[in-house]
Amino acid sequence: MPVVSVLSLKGGVGKTTVALGLAGAAAAQKLRCVVVDLDPQANATTVLAPGDVRFTANDVLTGDRPVPVGDALAVSGWGEPVRVLAGEPALERRNHPLDGRPGRHHVRAALAGLRDADLVLIDCPPSLAELTRNALAASDTALVVTEPTAFALAGAQQALDAVDAVRSAHNLRLRPAGIVVNRFRAGAAEHRFRLDELIAAYRELVIDPVLPERSAVARAQGAGVPIQRWPSPGAREVSRIFAGYLPPLLSSAGAGAGPFSRGGRP
Repeated sequence: MPVVSVLSLKGGVGKTTVALGLAGAAAAQKLRCVVVDLDPQANATTVLAPGDVRFTANDVLTGDRPVPVGDALAVSGWGEPVRVLAGEPALERRNHPLDGRPGRHHVRAALAGLRDADLVLIDCPPSLAELTRNALAASDTALVVTEPTAFALAGAQQALDAVDAVRSAHNLRLRPAGIVVNRFRAGAAEHRFRLDELIAAYRELVIDPVLPERSAVARAQGAGVPIQRWPSPGAREVSRIFAGYLPPLLSSAGAGAGPFSRGGRP
């Protein structure tokens, strides 16, 4: 059961979009996918719109009498193949614990009770605080999401440093799956420059093809449906890219192997 953390250094780069795109690709291939929403903003939960949410990730991660993860999973509004461990704002207290003590890897303990899934995607908070470190300690691979901006290189470096730190201290099987460059505009000189900069620094980690900026992504999320079901050429383009991401991601996570291989340039 591959466990993949999807992370970014800051909000607004499309981290949840990538997690949802992969979940939709898994569902389209009849794979059983669990989305663990550890982001206190709970945007993945909002889009997936699970019914009958009795417990959230906050209940599962409590240190006293945690709710078993199997009791907390809810079927998403996308259908049975995608289940959700819902997020909620109360998770922010676990991201920055008042006592300052490091986490005890409750995510890893919780997921140990999960057996009937082909893929687990953890949508991490947009920071490298406690919940993200906890998620990395429970994961096989980490997928870093960034945009082609001036801060992309520094942000990717910090995220990869965090992956290395958690691997050394808590989880020797953890590997970076790669860097997804989101909202790329081929006609923007700045975007091309920043992509070249990322590739120069992390050639084997920058995943090819990049994700283009398409309005269909926001429209599908606003309608609460996977991008794979949105009827537009842009949605079909993005869906094909996510479908291409899925096999190497499953392979690298399942085998604890290295990152995606780069193909042709965009």
